Amino acid sequence: MKSSLIACLLLNVLTVEITLNNPITTQALEKLQESKWASFIVQFAEVELSTGGALNDLVDTINQLITQLEEELQDIHNSYSRRTDQHLRDVTRLEQEIQDAAKDIFTGQDFIDNVLIPQKERFLSALTQLKINIEENKRILNGEIVNRKRQHEQFLSNIAELNDAIGAVDESLGLLSQISNPSLIQFKRVQTNLSRIQTSFQNRSSFAPIIKALLELATEQNFADQGSVQQLVKIFNELRVQFVDSLNQETADESLAETKHTERVAQLEKEFAEFQRSVLIKNSELSSNEQKLGETIVYVGQRKDDKETLEAQLQAENDNYAAETDLYTRTVTEYNKEIEISKQAYGLLTQPSFEQYVRSTIGI
Repeated sequence: MKSSLIACLLLNVLTVEITLNNPITTQALEKLQESKWASFIVQFAEVELSTGGALNDLVDTINQLITQLEEELQDIHNSYSRRTDQHLRDVTRLEQEIQDAAKDIFTGQDFIDNVLIPQKERFLSALTQLKINIEENKRILNGEIVNRKRQHEQFLSNIAELNDAIGAVDESLGLLSQISNPSLIQFKRVQTNLSRIQTSFQNRSSFAPIIKALLELATEQNFADQGSVQQLVKIFNELRVQFVDSLNQETADESLAETKHTERVAQLEKEFAEFQRSVLIKNSELSSNEQKLGETIVYVGQRKDDKETLEAQLQAENDNYAAETDLYTRTVTEYNKEIEISKQAYGLLTQPSFEQYVRSTIGI
């Protein structure tokens, strides 16, 4: 019975108005007959009254229906209110997580663009400069070694020349010291030694005056004169002293050059070792930078994916809530319509004139 009444009350068919204080008129009766659902209520009432029943059961049923509909409507309001609260919490949470993801993306990308990439470029530039420094260090070291080798070879050549010259002077002095009756052979030998000395040292200005004086004195005529021979011996001795001094100076210069060369090589080798150490450090820093750069790129990518997922979840939540809100609105409208119809039916059935009308139709 209740289900039939609910179906009836879902339609707005009970538009027939019966004045509470006036008897039912013919016009009102015609209005009742125009609605099949109003006619159904009338027929139902006729059956109730004809079997000795009363309309109170029907009235109670409709009143219970109204109460039930109002309770169900309140449950719908409460459920929607809880859903709204949950929706607001979810939206707040998702929006906050989206903001956090956006902040992480910005911070990570800023770290990549303004810290890691410039840092990597600096490391690469430093490594390039270190490579240039190492190559320059090798070039200078090789140059120092070549120059030192050339200097040492020149030193050996100079020493050989000086020793040869000293030997020639000693031989000449030996010949001159033996002169008692000068011979042509002795003269020629001294002349040969002087020529040898002149050839070896003709480009050395420090020896030129003495060699020139010796050549002027070493003539066959002077060679026969004891006074000239003594002068010649004196000059040879002076020349020998200069040769020995030059030999000592060459040796001292060679020792100093070797010391400076050793120090310079040590300095260059130290610089090379420092460059190599710097290369190791920069390679380590570059490796750490590239690892951090890779990790940050992955992290930014993950946070971008997180943000897209969260935005999709937020959109889905908003779409679902919008659909639920639409369903809620339609359901509430329908419930309000049903309650209004039920109340109209209740008002109709509780009018005394309605029962009088039904009784008159069945002849009671």
